[in-house]
Amino acid sequence: MSQNNPSFKASLGLLDGTMIVAGSMIGSGIFIVSADMLRNVGGAGWLVAVWLITGFMTVTAAISYGELSGMFPKAGGQYVYLKEAYNPLIGFMYGWSFFSVIQTGTIAAVGVAFSKFAAYVVPAQLVPFVSEDNKLVDLHLGSFNFTISAAQVVSILLIILLTYSNTRGLKGSKWIQNIFTSTKLLSLFGLIVAGFVMFNPAIWHANWAHAWEATKETLNDASHPSAGSVFTPLTGAALLGGITAAMVGSVFSSDAWNNVTFIAGEMKNPKKNIGLSLLFGTLIVTFIYVSINLVYLSNLSLPEIAHAEKGRVAIAASKVIFGNAGAIIIGIMIMVSTFGCNNGLILAGSRVYYTMAQDQLFFKKAGTLNKNAVPEWALWAQCVFAAILCLSGKYGDLLDMISFVVVIFYVLTILGIFILRVKRPDAERPYKAFGYPVLPLVYIVMGISFCVLLFIYKPEYTRPGLIITIIGIPLYYLAVAKKSPAQGVD
Repeated sequence: MSQNNPSFKASLGLLDGTMIVAGSMIGSGIFIVSADMLRNVGGAGWLVAVWLITGFMTVTAAISYGELSGMFPKAGGQYVYLKEAYNPLIGFMYGWSFFSVIQTGTIAAVGVAFSKFAAYVVPAQLVPFVSEDNKLVDLHLGSFNFTISAAQVVSILLIILLTYSNTRGLKGSKWIQNIFTSTKLLSLFGLIVAGFVMFNPAIWHANWAHAWEATKETLNDASHPSAGSVFTPLTGAALLGGITAAMVGSVFSSDAWNNVTFIAGEMKNPKKNIGLSLLFGTLIVTFIYVSINLVYLSNLSLPEIAHAEKGRVAIAASKVIFGNAGAIIIGIMIMVSTFGCNNGLILAGSRVYYTMAQDQLFFKKAGTLNKNAVPEWALWAQCVFAAILCLSGKYGDLLDMISFVVVIFYVLTILGIFILRVKRPDAERPYKAFGYPVLPLVYIVMGISFCVLLFIYKPEYTRPGLIITIIGIPLYYLAVAKKSPAQGVD
């Protein structure tokens, strides 16, 4: 390996891996999405149930991935698992979807969320410089509308800053991840403890009085909740649709746990530490998410959760628990959370494109490392695409598209465990999927049900994600046609 293209350095341990799992998962969702989730299911019981269902799916998937990470302890993670279980086409379709929707869309959504809370935290005179209400560009040409807000610009600048930081080497990125993740974990545990100390029995009992009466709330004017709402009772298939719509938020909030598998080439003892990182990280985050929602329900009424200003439920709860000053502190903590989350996403994502380029299925330059032993070109390519997505849609629109595509590939990957047990029965498996075959099968059934229902009830956002994924098929054959023994895809 030449000096201009050094090899990855194995410098991440179990703690680092766990921090990457937890840090990548805890970004913006837990502080925002409960408002929309409650509007989709109506009852406190259903809100908590959706978080528990998602937590079960996440931990089940994580412990299943442990087997795959032990079999293939190399950079690229899920891309490698799909390629080995199926064929290079399926691996490429995941890598393409990862670049065009999953990772870049998540980076964009978390960046937009950072701006949402920055607008709350900064002094009043600075709010216009970061607010989503400040339209820097506002074009209306017939049916075509295009706007760029200050918040979108701030989110792009954040992504550029963290991308630059990651090009400087893994050591600095590791410390950023560990410090920011530790800070937000401690802050979240502090919020949970304080929230239960300030427990309001009257609000709690009122919220749980009709906990299992499911309703869907539709605002007459989405920009003005005070304009009134229409409540539709949910039963049967409609209830499944409401749960699925609510799960978009919880699935997004619980996603990115698999990012640690992408950096296997930089993990010490990856056959052991990746599986353990997945288990510890997902368990910690699932506990936090359910606990935080119980804090919301013990301090805010259902309308206060559903109609929190700009969806900032955590800020509304913090005002009740700590007062206005405390809410500012929590707002800063959330900015720390989204900052650290995007660092982990940016760090891990580029390793997938690097591995694809090594297979001559992505741009050749993405398969090179700079003098700091990181894939700099891949980092900047990811940055550009994430920036475009920051301009393309709203936070909620990004969630719908990401959640659908990401669960499809989770299902395919876990199904790959069964395929590899048949194709490679004698392969080394330092760790075997816990609860096999029952738990992986349960996840597959739940994941397929989620995708089908989401496709039925939210086709306007799921179809674009599916179309983008399918576009990967002709792109794959184009890449294969350009392959040569000595040259990657240009």
